[in-house]
Amino acid sequence: MRIAQNYVLAMIVGAAAAGFAFLGQAATSQDSQTTSSNSVSQADAVFAGGCFWCVEADFYKVDGVLQTISGYTGGDLANPSYEQVSHTDTGHLEAVRVIYDPEIVSYEELVDYFWRHIDPLNPNGQFCDIGPSYRTAIFVETPEERAIAEASKTALDEGGTLAGPIVTRIIDQETFWPAEGYHQNYYIENSRRYNFYRERCGRDARIEAVWQNTPAIDIATH
Repeated sequence: MRIAQNYVLAMIVGAAAAGFAFLGQAATSQDSQTTSSNSVSQADAVFAGGCFWCVEADFYKVDGVLQTISGYTGGDLANPSYEQVSHTDTGHLEAVRVIYDPEIVSYEELVDYFWRHIDPLNPNGQFCDIGPSYRTAIFVETPEERAIAEASKTALDEGGTLAGPIVTRIIDQETFWPAEGYHQNYYIENSRRYNFYRERCGRDARIEAVWQNTPAIDIATH
């Protein structure tokens, strides 16, 4: 009788062990599938187009853009503040770092989109914001990005649809300093103030006037 009891006990323990092993394999397989499905290709690009609230809001609409971060770049001052950038000569521009999935949207498409959401003819700032920190620029990180940006700029200059030459600079990317927290996602967190500012600044009206003779680009937005 003792032998039978031990046999039954062994069978129960063995079945339980097999069940736990199966569950462990299933969980591992599921975790692997989740990791695979959640893995996303990422790249980043940096653009200066005047007020970073507006640039951030515009790029966030593009399919494939994962995140937008307002910040400062182009100058020598480490960890600059908004007051320093906007009221002293730090050399920094208000800029936005765009983190995107290159399998959904390409760098070339982002550059084309950027052009059509700024006034590239203004050397002194953007719309109602005048001053060095509001000038436009494309910050490139690789020779390939520079080639794309330069070719795009040349094509627009030679296209004959703009009222003057493009003055937007194409600059090697340097340290990007994220702006203060209250600037991030400002168009969401302070939507009423943002919409009032954007309308009063005349941004969209000027953009429409600048680009009215240039063919629209085909890029997915939401």
